[in-house]
Amino acid sequence: MSENEQALCQLDFSAKKKSNIATSETEHEIKADGSFNRQKNRFTTAFGDGDAELPVEAGRYRLLWAPICPWAHRAVIVRKLLGLEDVISLGTANPIRTVNGWEFSLDEGGVDPVLGIRYLGEVYENADPDYNGRATVPAVVDITTKKVVNNDYFKLTNYLETVWKPFHKEGSPDLYPEHLREEIDELNDIIFHEVNNGVYKCGFARSQAAYEEAFNTLFARLDDLEERLSTTRYLFGDFITDSDIRLYVTLARFDVAYHIAFKTNRNRLVDFPNLWGYARDLYQTPGFGDTTDFEAIKKGYFASANVIHNPLTIVPKGPDISVWNTPHNRESLSSNI
Repeated sequence: MSENEQALCQLDFSAKKKSNIATSETEHEIKADGSFNRQKNRFTTAFGDGDAELPVEAGRYRLLWAPICPWAHRAVIVRKLLGLEDVISLGTANPIRTVNGWEFSLDEGGVDPVLGIRYLGEVYENADPDYNGRATVPAVVDITTKKVVNNDYFKLTNYLETVWKPFHKEGSPDLYPEHLREEIDELNDIIFHEVNNGVYKCGFARSQAAYEEAFNTLFARLDDLEERLSTTRYLFGDFITDSDIRLYVTLARFDVAYHIAFKTNRNRLVDFPNLWGYARDLYQTPGFGDTTDFEAIKKGYFASANVIHNPLTIVPKGPDISVWNTPHNRESLSSNI
């Protein structure tokens, strides 16, 4: 498999291991029918109070992310909405990923100021010298050991919303209300497979049939969500939940990246009246738009190594992002006004 077929937010964490990883990527990321299969997370120990869980302690962990990555972005949104900025520190990688992985070249001296690392793969190697996967974001690192302890993007926001509750700011939203958790989990699973990962299934498909199947599934689900959001402000009514955050990060990247780079071109986001208004509603909510860096997103998808075939690394100039601040009028759908 060529390097261009590697999944976004995931790649070799050490140049010295590339030859070993090439085979495993063929087996675990592209199936025989040409469809994309995402790498499973390796560090999945839960946060909590149990002996086998990661202790919940203020100041102990650092969340590493790259602004391009939707999986990491949702953790950053939740961190901000819940007021955990002073509890879990944040390290930001350059959105233009190198052949050696995510790099902290934006920081002084080209190293993360807290962990002293240049490449994300270093904390993976600290945790497991024999690890032969790819260093991914988000990555939660124990500052005391400089080891990655959790890269489970699928559950990370739920941990922040539940077991980290003692550190939530006063008046923070309940993003994962107990009475809705079963429904939220069910919808999150659909959003993950058909939308969040659905765009990647289109972009990294290696057969026409696999691409068209993913394409059809993606837009069928977007059509369904467009209808759902015609009568309700957010996915579960008047209040933002974890599901809205998970959907938002894909919608925010749709027109600036996926529509072109991943060939998800049946419609643009702006062609869906309800989804487009919904996305603007969230973007204009503190925690969403102020953590969304469209320029970084475009650079990450079009100028990074091992993402798409773009040898000249020309980054598209458009689209106009000022439209994200136009009125959305979604508040009229709220029953509590």
